[in-house]
Amino acid sequence: MSVPSFGRRADPIRVDDDTPVFVISVAAGLAGMHAQTLRQYDRLGLVRPVRTQGGGRRYSARDVALLREVQRLSQEGVSLPGIARILQLQEEANALRDRVEELSALVAPGAPGGPRHTGRFFAVSSSGDAVVLRPGQRPRGSERSLVLWSPTLP
Repeated sequence: MSVPSFGRRADPIRVDDDTPVFVISVAAGLAGMHAQTLRQYDRLGLVRPVRTQGGGRRYSARDVALLREVQRLSQEGVSLPGIARILQLQEEANALRDRVEELSALVAPGAPGGPRHTGRFFAVSSSGDAVVLRPGQRPRGSERSLVLWSPTLP
């Protein structure tokens, strides 16, 4: 079924897990909790909904999933400050995981700006440039700052 465009070509609306579409009463219902609980979690910074110009809260599907996780942890006896710390550590772990993926792509053979051959030894200069070394090869000049070896890289 198509939606009439009324003479203009309308851009499709894209909604994903991060799109803030739920008002507080709907988000509370989806999460199985009272709206006042959502307000408290917002004040504590456990869940950060997007604010409209009028100050209303809008929650995404990801926010609702996070509310459910907070509720689960709370029911298991974890305090709200403990839950906040757990969420913070999860965010940090995700950021580090993303960074590892970025760096792995940089050192992959054939990557733009990456090594031209498959080596597992790297020298890092004081300017931060990484140079791949063959086993037994010594770094030259300014490439003496740090030498790394990784058995997990190709």
